[in-house]
Amino acid sequence: MLRYALKRLLSLILSLAVASLVIFAVIEVAPGDPASFMLGVNAQPDTLAALRAELGLDVPKTERYLDWVGGMLTGDFGTSYTYRTPVSQMIADRMWVSLPLALYALTLSTLIAFPAGIYAASRRGKPGDIAVMGATQLGVAVPNFWFAMMLVLVFAINLRWFSAGGFAGWDKGGWAALQSLTLPAIALALPQAAILARVMRSALLDVLGEDFMRTARAKGLSRRQALWRHGLRNALIPVLTIIGLQFSFLLAGSIIIEQVFYLPGLGRLVFQAISSRDLIVVESVVMLLVFAVIVVNFVVDLAYAAVDPRLRSRT
Repeated sequence: MLRYALKRLLSLILSLAVASLVIFAVIEVAPGDPASFMLGVNAQPDTLAALRAELGLDVPKTERYLDWVGGMLTGDFGTSYTYRTPVSQMIADRMWVSLPLALYALTLSTLIAFPAGIYAASRRGKPGDIAVMGATQLGVAVPNFWFAMMLVLVFAINLRWFSAGGFAGWDKGGWAALQSLTLPAIALALPQAAILARVMRSALLDVLGEDFMRTARAKGLSRRQALWRHGLRNALIPVLTIIGLQFSFLLAGSIIIEQVFYLPGLGRLVFQAISSRDLIVVESVVMLLVFAVIVVNFVVDLAYAAVDPRLRSRT
């Protein structure tokens, strides 16, 4: 197990190194100069040069890349061009919105998808299976921002159970903060639950046809007992993959939902930084999100080995 984990850790480090190069290169070649954007088109050349020197934009790109990477390794993400505040502080403030939102949505998605997928697989071809698959097809087809608008219309405007947008803040209490995140989390969770339920059903149906399941039935276990004792664990590998990918998506891909609900999260921060050409914020936040994605995949790989010991023996 240790050898398997070390190999995956080496792969993680190499992936992060390549990702940092790609992110820096892509953002640096994007058109537009931050200093020119901040001063406007009528800025004097000497004023523009002074601002570029103040922002550190006049040094060679190689040196800027090394300073950026070295700073991130020590927890220093630089200073925002626009707000003149440490990027690490901006990220920390926004992370307390995006991370709980992603975890909340992932929890709801899993709580919905697991029972639905297991129920559909245990009743293959029956009305219950058809109903679940129809609902999941609808969940996959409808975008999450449509769910978000419908939730606002029903639960915020008509029923007035939740606020239509904004974030109360954790200083107002955990319940108030969770209420602010409930509708966004549901909007994010429903499409992901539909995908996860379909994967769970498919994986379970594949496992139910295996020889060891027939052997378990021949030894006297009922279909339900064989499903829970032997089938579910062996079906978890593809499901773990989807859960890992979903968490990465929910953390990094909630820009539209954060815009709909006016949540001060990482997605909205990236959107605002791109609009104002605040390159250091864009680079740092995107790199942090890539780091989260790669670390989640690393954890999923370790979970594979825990669920299926055969994977450890192949390394």
